[in-house]
Amino acid sequence: MNGREAVPAANGELQFDAPWEGRAFGLALALVDRLDLDWEAFRQRLIVAIADEPERPYYESWVAAVESLATDHGLVDHAEVVARAETV
Repeated sequence: MNGREAVPAANGELQFDAPWEGRAFGLALALVDRLDLDWEAFRQRLIVAIADEPERPYYESWVAAVESLATDHGLVDHAEVVARAETV
């Protein structure tokens, strides 16, 4: 990925500031694989998530993109996502 949706990397290695960021990355990969989508489907969601809230931290946009993809494909209900987020 290029531009604002590009994954932070240094010397060819992915960069995560916190463990949850790596988990969000892995969750996106697993979701795309489970839904049998190509990566572009997730990338487009990420682009929209970043554009919707440009000041939001990068990996929080990844989480928003994962939530969007999962709810739109019926894997989880939006209300369930909101309820779970409130317990954290």
